[in-house]
Amino acid sequence: MAQFSVHEAKTNLSRLIAEVLAGGEVVIARGSVPVVRLVPVEPRGRRSFGALKGKLSLDPSFDEPLPADELSGWDLA
Repeated sequence: MAQFSVHEAKTNLSRLIAEVLAGGEVVIARGSVPVVRLVPVEPRGRRSFGALKGKLSLDPSFDEPLPADELSGWDLA
């Protein structure tokens, strides 16, 4: 684990990023107190339209009006 001061990190940011991307660990410190760990961002998976098609279903009564006892709990003023 390499530790750098804030000033060193600002001066060598590109090199530190390359080090982290290569698998290294970089800690940035204020004085001698470690405050930040530089880590790579995990790539997000790609979303695909329709990925849940056929996996979800609605109850046949989904679009029917709510019963009176259910409606009485709502403030419809």
